[in-house]
Amino acid sequence: MTDDIRALPLELFEKDEQAHEDADKISRPSVTYWSDAWRRFRRNKVAMVSAIVLILIAVLAIVVPMVSSYTYDKTDLMAVNQGPSGEHLFGTDDLGRDIFVRCWEGARVSLFIALVVSILNGTIGILYGGIAGYFGGLADNIMMRFCELIASIPQMLWVILLILILKPGVGPVIIAIAATGWIGMARLFRGQVFQIKEMEFVMASRTMGAGSIWIIVKHLFPNALSPIITNMAFAIPSAIFAESFLSYIGLGLPLPTASWGVLASDGANKLLSYPYQLLFPALLICITMLCFNLLGDGLRDALDPRMRQ
Repeated sequence: MTDDIRALPLELFEKDEQAHEDADKISRPSVTYWSDAWRRFRRNKVAMVSAIVLILIAVLAIVVPMVSSYTYDKTDLMAVNQGPSGEHLFGTDDLGRDIFVRCWEGARVSLFIALVVSILNGTIGILYGGIAGYFGGLADNIMMRFCELIASIPQMLWVILLILILKPGVGPVIIAIAATGWIGMARLFRGQVFQIKEMEFVMASRTMGAGSIWIIVKHLFPNALSPIITNMAFAIPSAIFAESFLSYIGLGLPLPTASWGVLASDGANKLLSYPYQLLFPALLICITMLCFNLLGDGLRDALDPRMRQ
């Protein structure tokens, strides 16, 4: 029997050993949470196209007003209410201003307001909801009752009242929209903190003597961040709509500042005579809001561990 084993080719033993080693290997390479999220996001073609379109809009908003021979406030009474042409791609308004440049200048203003509002909502919501969720008890009850008191009044009514007090402008519009927009973020982050703070790794860290600040920064914040990022992506189109609505009813940005809401308001007054003056800013608003909503859907799917395959 021993002689028979010795007679077997050495290659058979090497192949068998290699097969056992292959079986012991992990079938999937180890990746970080964010790397895996990026991989899932890239597989979402709709979200990727939306991200590319938004990047293109941001680039045009920066570049076009810089390189164009026209400015958003330059008037030309010899070119009043001209339709789209090779010289004026989107036409001109009732003061002879180039609508193409004004649309991209408006994109600068509207996107800036929306991004700042989203960041403020996320920052305030994380701080407020984190404190309420981590400490709980009486502090949580008082803080959440305050949120419910504010939320009992429609947000747009708060925004209009604050604008009337602060007067129109970029800063007041940002403050007015962000003043109540953080409540949803706070509730979301509070719920995440309530869920995570009872998990084993947090309890182990607390048992080992870690302080509250360390636990919040090291454990609670990173593990509850993904839904906040998704919610911030959805907050941007809401802020764009709020700014556009305020400008449309005359409570937004003062003239001659250009924003998508201002352009839509001016175009709506001349809809029957010069429909192109409303068409182009309204189209940009719709495309941007749609892309941000699709991007938010993609981020939600990519950042959800349950979607991992």
